[in-house]
Amino acid sequence: MEKIKIKYHVDGLEKIEKIQVGDWIDLRAAEKVVLLKGQFELISLGVSMKLPEGYEAHVVPRSSTFKKWGIIQTNSFGVIDNSYCSDDDVWMFPALATRTTIVKKNDRICQFRIVKNQPEIEFEEVDHLEGKSRGGFGSTGRN
Repeated sequence: MEKIKIKYHVDGLEKIEKIQVGDWIDLRAAEKVVLLKGQFELISLGVSMKLPEGYEAHVVPRSSTFKKWGIIQTNSFGVIDNSYCSDDDVWMFPALATRTTIVKKNDRICQFRIVKNQPEIEFEEVDHLEGKSRGGFGSTGRN
């Protein structure tokens, strides 16, 4: 079993617990944030973590985040590598409000999972690839 060292920066922030079902772990807003439509804000998640060696974290919104608050994650997909692990390296959620909204402290606004780092790879240039054409980008083989 892998271990993640975690530092909480905010009193009263609900603790992250071992998950029983699924692979994603919820993260909570560490502060109340009032966002006006069109406003960008880095919402503190109130934690710093030391991931196991050879892993990185992928941070994405929860499926209900847009529906509940009308916010989107501006970088679409957050990647936190193993070296982002000091007391000053607080995890954040970069949010853009599509409507005026209030995110309260302890609201579950995003989720993360850890994945193994990509193995070392090399590229081999070729003149032709043998795969069958699927119709190009965005087609999934249909016209």
